[in-house]
Order: sequence, then structure tokens, then C-alpha cells
Amino acid sequence: MRADYQAFDPQKKVLVTGGAGFIGYHLSRRLLEQGAQVTGFDNLNDYYPADIKLARLEELEKHPGYAFVKGDLAAEKDVAGVFEKAQPDIVVNLGAQAGVRYSIENPRAYVEANIVGFFHILEACRHHPVEHLLFASSSSVYGANRKVPYAVEDKADHPVSLYAATKRADELMAYTYSHLYGIPATGLRFFTVYGPFGRPDMAYFSFTERILAGEPIRVFNGGDMYRDFTYIDDVAEAVEKMLCNPPEKKDGARYKLYNIGNHHPEKLADFIGCLEDILERKAVKEYLPMQPGDVYETYADVDELIRDFGFRPHTPLRDGLTRFADWYRAYYGIG
Repeated sequence: MRADYQAFDPQKKVLVTGGAGFIGYHLSRRLLEQGAQVTGFDNLNDYYPADIKLARLEELEKHPGYAFVKGDLAAEKDVAGVFEKAQPDIVVNLGAQAGVRYSIENPRAYVEANIVGFFHILEACRHHPVEHLLFASSSSVYGANRKVPYAVEDKADHPVSLYAATKRADELMAYTYSHLYGIPATGLRFFTVYGPFGRPDMAYFSFTERILAGEPIRVFNGGDMYRDFTYIDDVAEAVEKMLCNPPEKKDGARYKLYNIGNHHPEKLADFIGCLEDILERKAVKEYLPMQPGDVYETYADVDELIRDFGFRPHTPLRDGLTRFADWYRAYYGIG
């Protein structure tokens, strides 16, 4: 662990963009339970149904330390306005247009949210200096790399989706702003995050919905794909440990990247089998070829996360999926 490691200080004011999103909700709740002041910022778009975002907000707004501001990252005045209002010490930029396959259908949404939107965050941090900017990147940046596990020092020059390209661009932009303007910035390369209150567009969520409804699930590449599934509580804990620990200056910038993954890739076919066991239902499978933009395997090297913060994601897949399935049945009233 870093010699200068500092536990999260609940006196710090935290701004979480994508505050009604999956990771934003869980991180915000974790901080609020410690008595922190958290401002959430989200445009509540319709990429997936807003009902679940509103339900997350309803839970967060039960905490006296929570405030929510509706706004769009792509609108400079909205971003400047929330910085003026919240006066954050720490910013966690989780707001983005997510999804690999959707980036093929609607590329403009990714440029607006992930490039223009992140530029507005960087400019706001420049003009309203913060102690630490943390921002969501993705395992997708490793693209066509064949070396596994993926380490942060590996090249990330061959993204295979526009989503991945925008996330890599965010990393480069953050480095530049850190170098030019002294913004302490940490990039978070998340690996297939799953768990309760998750995103309905993700495979584990839609698989559960379809299996319980007796509808077929789409299985790409015959189930011969590997993902480093990372449970949401592990992700929230990892990010919390980083909040009050901005990077030290190196090569002219206070900038660092971390992988946040379980360091244990699971075969898609085995993942589906585990979910079938938990749900006590067999899936009807529709086999399809590998999709454009997909990668065969993701696998996180988390040595730096362990070294600097004494932590690595550790929740076994069966435990995490069981918690998700229990939440799903309760949330949707399925016996």
C-alpha cells in the first residue's frame, strides 16, 4: 500500500457524474453511508429505460447529504453550473455513453458524451481546481491486444470499437490536462461490472430477464468468449480507496491508470451455466457469430491496484450472480 495512503474523508465534497447510473449509484450510496456530501449529475437519457435510473435516485435521495442536478455533459453551461453549485473537492466522472455494439449504430452519441462531455469536465476542473479527478475508462481500450492479462503499461493503440476509441481518447486528454494544468487525474479501466441495480442492456441482466421469461438468449461465438466479471461492490470499494489519493507527479503529470477487474476471466458458456443453476431454469440458446467490436477475452492485471491500495476485487462469480438474481426477483416481484 502507498506509504502516504489516506482513507476517504467524509468531509470532502464529491461530484459524481453519471450519478443515476449503475456504478454511480453504488459509489454514491457507499459514500453517503459514511456521511459524505455527494452531488449527482446525470441527463437521465433513454439509452435504457429511465425507470431504473429514477429508482436508484429515489434510494440516494433518502440520504440528507445527497443532491441531484439534471444536466448534460455535452452542454458546457450544465457542467459549469454543477461545478459552481457543488464546489467539489473530488470529481468522479462516470457519465458516458456506454455499450460497444450501440457505438456502431449511433457513433455521434459517443463523440458528444465521451469526447465533448469529458472535455467539458476537464475544462471545469481547470477553472474550478479540484483535489482529484477520477474518470471511467474501460477494458475495451486494450482492443486487439493478444497479450493477457492486460496490464496498464500495455499498448492500447488498436481499439476495435468507437466506444473503446473514445475511452482511450479520454485517457490521453486527461494526461494532457494533467501535464498542462496540474489536474491530478486517475483513469479507471473497468472490466465487465455486474451486480444488483445493474444496466438492463448488459448480458447478465438481459440473460436473466429472458431465461425467466422462457425466451431465447443470444450466445455469441458459441459461448467461446471470456470476460473478467467484476462485482459492483468490489468496484465501489476500489474507487473509494482512491478518492483521497491522487497520483504523485511523474514525467510532468499527476496522472495514473488502474485496471479494476477480478483477475479471473470466465468463459461465457460457463457463465451461462452458472446463471442457469442459480435461476433453476435452462436457457434457450440462439448461437450467433462474434459481433463487430467484440473482443475474445478480457483479463485484468491488477498488480498495481494491489500494490498501491492493498486491494483487489475478490467476489466469486457465483456469489455475485446469486446476489444479482435475488435482487432481480425482488425488484421485479418474481417469486
